Parts: sequence; C-alpha cells; structure tokens
Amino acid sequence: MRFGLRGVFKDISFRLASPSSLTVTGPNGSGKSTLLKIIAGLLVPTSGRVRMESDSDEIKAESRRKLMAMVSPEMNFYDELTGAENLEFFMKASGSRLKPEEIEEALNEVGLQGRGDDYLKAYSSGMRMRLKYALAILKQPEIMIVDEPSTNLDASGRKIIYDLMHRHQQNGILIFATNEDDEIAIANERINLAR
Repeated sequence: MRFGLRGVFKDISFRLASPSSLTVTGPNGSGKSTLLKIIAGLLVPTSGRVRMESDSDEIKAESRRKLMAMVSPEMNFYDELTGAENLEFFMKASGSRLKPEEIEEALNEVGLQGRGDDYLKAYSSGMRMRLKYALAILKQPEIMIVDEPSTNLDASGRKIIYDLMHRHQQNGILIFATNEDDEIAIANERINLAR
C-alpha cells in the first residue's frame, strides 16, 4: 500500500477460515490500521486485493459490509444523541431496526448498564469505546475487525472486551491490530508488519 511516495507494506498474503483469529502487529506507522481498513473495504489497496468466499463462491464487495463490524478509536458517534439513540441510528443506517430491549442488552454486555439515556457528550473516552463494541455486538458480524482493542479502557473494560474477543473467535473470524502482549496472546495467527 502506498500513500504518495511512501509505502507502508507490501506482499502480504494470508487465508483465514471460520472460526479463527489473526492479529496484526508492528511499529507505529507500519500500516496496521491501514491493513484493517483495506480488509473492511474502507480503503482500496494500491495493488492486490481482498477475496472473501463462502462455500468456494466469492462474496462480492457490496455484500461484504453486511458480514463485518469494525471497532476503531477513529470511529465517531453523535454527541447530540444518547448512547441508545446512537446505536439505533447506526443500526438503522445499516438496514436494521432494533427493539429497545436489544439495545439495552448490548449496553449491558459492555458494562454500560443504565447509561443508554445519557447524552454522548457525558460519556468518557472509555465509555465511548465500550459503545463502539455495543454497536459491533448488535451487528452480529461473521467478521469482527478491531483496531487497538483496549484503547481508553480500564481494567474492567479490558476484561469485558477480551471475553467478547475470545467468544467471537470461537464462532466467527476476529482480526485485530495491537502491540499489547496480552492481546496478541488471544489470536490464533499473527502477521508482523516491519517498516
């Protein structure tokens, strides 16, 4: 992948079958976040391609997003909405309508019990990160992509997220970028991007 004259990585090849997990490691600026965005379909690589299959048939690009959820520190919600309203808005934008109890259950699962009616401007950075995981849970993805899983999370938040990651890799595909040893240990496979 190139940004102008600067390249971040090349000649990366891997294959994952469900259930499994892969972590992408490497120094800052090596392209970890970029690679995740390419897999998620948010960036187009300068060369090469991502191929996804189901029963040996290629899944077309327009169908891939329905299979995936991405959690990233770069994701943004709307401060003018409550936590629950943000979840409802983003799920509606992806074509899903939710019952209030489904939203409440996802909030409970990430440790945001009783905080769904609070406006996002009252959320700490750790609570915002938990809300991103609640959105991913609601999407029920086959492929979960996570950039820097424990960013801004306290010890209880990390435990919740690590449990979620362990569960997902047993039922689907988990791809995440990190340099944290305890997170690297979660993955079945690893790619290290060297600069």
